[in-house]
Amino acid sequence: MSLKAYKKKRKFAKTPEPSATIKKSSGKKLIFVVHEHHASHLHWDLRLEMDGVLKSWAVPKIPPITKNIKRLAIQVEDHPLAYANFHGIIPEGNYGAGKMIIWDKGKYNLLDKNPKKIIAELHGKKLKGKYALIKTSYGNKKGWLFFKI
Repeated sequence: MSLKAYKKKRKFAKTPEPSATIKKSSGKKLIFVVHEHHASHLHWDLRLEMDGVLKSWAVPKIPPITKNIKRLAIQVEDHPLAYANFHGIIPEGNYGAGKMIIWDKGKYNLLDKNPKKIIAELHGKKLKGKYALIKTSYGNKKGWLFFKI
């Protein structure tokens, strides 16, 4: 758990993104958020609260709302918990420049977690039910599959 990579990529005087602060979980249900990110390439950012930060994955295609649809998810740097409420425009010249929209948000229950698998029950407006993130062994070391189970 570290926000070092997050801090390194951003110039906080030039972007409205939240500063890099690690917070302890409130002990209540964990939060998740999915941002629709209109950067150089449209993608969705899946973020799950874990260990005081938002573990994050870039998903190149719209997240699945039904079973039997698998999506590639590339793990990216951790984000601060405050990012769950962030939406707006990241100005040109900044990392991730473009419009950020909160596509879905809610609470989740972590059902299983190990280095190669995360199973969670999401309680959002669009993403509802059990979802899996499974680490792939092919190609990119940061590649995962994201799907509804």
